[in-house]
Amino acid sequence: MKKLLLFFAIAICFSCKKNILDIPPSDRVSDAAVWTDANLIQAYENEMYNGLPHGFYIHMYSKYTDEAVNTAPCCGANIFGPTTYTPDNIDQAGSGDFWGGYMYYWTQGYVYIRKVNLFLEKMSTTTVSLPNKARLVAEAKFLRAFMYFNLIERFGGVPIVTQSYPLGTQVDFKRSSFDDCVTFIEKDIAEAIPDLPVSYASTDANFGRASQDACKALSSRVLLYAASPLFNTSNDMTKWQKAADAAASLLSSGYSLYPDYQKEFMLTSGSPNSELIFAREFTTTNGHQTPMNNLGRRYGAYGGWWGSNGPSQNLVDDYDMTNGQPPFITAAGGVKTINPASGYAPQHPYENRDPRFNATVIHDSTIFRGDRFAMWIAPDGKTFGMDSYTFSSDNPKGGYILKKFMPDDPTVPLSWQTTYTTPWPFFRLAEIYLNYAEAKLALGDEATCRQYINLVRARPSVNMPPIPASVTGDALKARLYNERRIELAFEGHRFFDVRRWKIAMDIENRPIMGMNISRDPATNKQTYTPVVELQKQFTPNMYLLPVATAELSRNKNLGQSAGW
Repeated sequence: MKKLLLFFAIAICFSCKKNILDIPPSDRVSDAAVWTDANLIQAYENEMYNGLPHGFYIHMYSKYTDEAVNTAPCCGANIFGPTTYTPDNIDQAGSGDFWGGYMYYWTQGYVYIRKVNLFLEKMSTTTVSLPNKARLVAEAKFLRAFMYFNLIERFGGVPIVTQSYPLGTQVDFKRSSFDDCVTFIEKDIAEAIPDLPVSYASTDANFGRASQDACKALSSRVLLYAASPLFNTSNDMTKWQKAADAAASLLSSGYSLYPDYQKEFMLTSGSPNSELIFAREFTTTNGHQTPMNNLGRRYGAYGGWWGSNGPSQNLVDDYDMTNGQPPFITAAGGVKTINPASGYAPQHPYENRDPRFNATVIHDSTIFRGDRFAMWIAPDGKTFGMDSYTFSSDNPKGGYILKKFMPDDPTVPLSWQTTYTTPWPFFRLAEIYLNYAEAKLALGDEATCRQYINLVRARPSVNMPPIPASVTGDALKARLYNERRIELAFEGHRFFDVRRWKIAMDIENRPIMGMNISRDPATNKQTYTPVVELQKQFTPNMYLLPVATAELSRNKNLGQSAGW
């Protein structure tokens, strides 16, 4: 039996026993005041949305996997570059507001689950008149379901806690199974749906709140994970069917792929976007600084230092050629040879690539905001382009800069004094298409799998050739995995995808590559040479994150993640 300190650090002091010396604090709202005032109840409920980690912290999840070259100097991300995280240091990756990301979500997750539980308890007894009470309760259940999903995708089965315990309460927490957690999430979603609106348009002031469609999108992701090899060890086909059905529930819901892939991720909150199902919205008062955390020295940004989300050569290599062919054939162990059918030219590596490449990655000679980028270095190292790592360590080390989410409009200022309002896409239609394709492939329906991959590839600004009917079996699965990698790049999926697919022992042990560009100052001829920037060491226990040692010491019955 251990004190509840393991989970529930509370932002608002609600549970202290009063005595004669208790004086109401003058710098915060008291417990009694919150639950007797409709406006404060609404404010409390609004704040619960902060329990959902978005992707616009400095530490994007891309740097934790093979999407980016991770040169982060500290603050949790540094233990994921060389994969040196352990139960003793994993809690370093649990901060949010500044460095951020909440990759170690355990503490943050349970802090907010307690807030949701407290809210639900208070709503069951309140006498305050709340015309929207049923909706608020439904939103809380959606949020709790999403929070639990963030926990189980990281740790597998976790304790299911459905009440708010006062500080000091003696409680013995044990993990529930992964499947029991999924059942609990499904229950919260099912209970939330009836009291929520079907959807909100992205231009609606309420967009970013829970809706029936957001619930369905969450269900699609949860059930896809539950059906995946990491968690579905017996390959139970009923789990794949549930995943397919969940995705299918959104296929005719009125959403459509935004026509311009690059522009979609530069839109500001409140802009029309028929693809977004649920997103984290921002305003100029609560916005983010993603451009300044990811661009380079040219704009006074820190993309090569604390940002270090610069795309890797591993990602760049996986963009198809415009003829629909992969540029490389990859053998076991990640050994690559040029695909002769692709037309890939090693000395012109950025030509004739899937348009999503130029929409996602700034590379040498890219024109961005009217500026031509230069990542080259002369053979003697004495002259170099201003966007190279040699010029400044504020430029990403691998030779590429993130373009996705960056404002291409020169009238939008780039400065640390500007806050940006690009929304974070929690769920969008393209993911649902790919979820459905994956589930249908597992069920043996290759034609439908190809159909939905090809719908994603047929976006007007992308217009890539369809995957032909001759691509079947494992080859089709490889194309599906790659399509998800490309379409959802830098949206926080890759780290978890390679784990739930059980391919991380291969993918995460391949070296993280960058590109050296040598330029002859006499002829201006450039030579392109891939180089190893980082070597990871992934072991089987890393399929799940460990629980921090300090957490286990506070509750010895909790149990460590498998393999740790």
